[in-house]
Amino acid sequence: MRIIVTGGAGFVGSHLCERLVGEGHDVLAIDDLSTGSRDNVAGLLPHPRFALFVHDVTDPYFAPADRVYNLACPASPVHYQRDPVKTVVTNVVGTINGLRLAARTGARFLQASTSEVYGDPDVHPQTEDYRGNVNPIGPRGCYDEGKRCSETLAFDFHRQEGVEIRVARIFNTYGPRMAIDDGRVVSNFIVQALRGEPLTLYGEGNQTRSFCYVDDLVDGLTSLMEHPSETGPVNLGNPVEFTIRELAEKVLAITGTDRPLAHVELPIDDPKQRRPDITLAARALGFTPSIALDEGLLRTIAYFRERLASA
Repeated sequence: MRIIVTGGAGFVGSHLCERLVGEGHDVLAIDDLSTGSRDNVAGLLPHPRFALFVHDVTDPYFAPADRVYNLACPASPVHYQRDPVKTVVTNVVGTINGLRLAARTGARFLQASTSEVYGDPDVHPQTEDYRGNVNPIGPRGCYDEGKRCSETLAFDFHRQEGVEIRVARIFNTYGPRMAIDDGRVVSNFIVQALRGEPLTLYGEGNQTRSFCYVDDLVDGLTSLMEHPSETGPVNLGNPVEFTIRELAEKVLAITGTDRPLAHVELPIDDPKQRRPDITLAARALGFTPSIALDEGLLRTIAYFRERLASA
């Protein structure tokens, strides 16, 4: 098939492109490289079935396509809060442009949404029918509400224009090719530990997250895209829950680092609990994450160790 992946030079997008090319598809990655990197797709650039188009998805684009994966948007608080207006525009206008292309070409369209649509949840674990507890005027609103609107657009194009859609709600994902400075907790802890710095712990570290290794997530995304009828939204993530303090202790143990934890104030609207209910994904897609946190951290730490050494 001919497949477009917006955000294809990003962390998740590059792994997805690699999988799709490996399966024999022609893949066009579209990325403005604001948070993505050519380095992430360096191994794919010589491949005859892969192309990188450096382009901002808020400007219209067109290419023949059978599938469109819409992943284009900064995904870490450091990046999406740097220019919050641009984040909203990318989520809204970028999604409209992708859906218009899908409507013109008859392509199936997958919207990469996020667990952030649940905000600081009152329901735990989070199920797809929970409508969330989001602060629309807080500093995270640009991303949270932008992604909520992108889901709305997908379903409205489905109802109004007949676009075949899939919506994935992605929970915390980690692995090689995360940016060193992306501000997400896994990369923060690993980089700080490898540099011999104190690990920054927000509050007491009692807030919880569930961490999904990127290969497992890509399994879920491709399975959802190729499901014959499931539109979603579908939660994709690992349901095993850890406190942030437990994560810090694992990183210190695996890196062999003995550094203190530096406590700082909790960010505004930081969720206290985050864990996906993946009953729907397991039933409809056969989705069951297979890579445990310890194994995934070993692989991710090895990647960052090499990156920091070369830098």
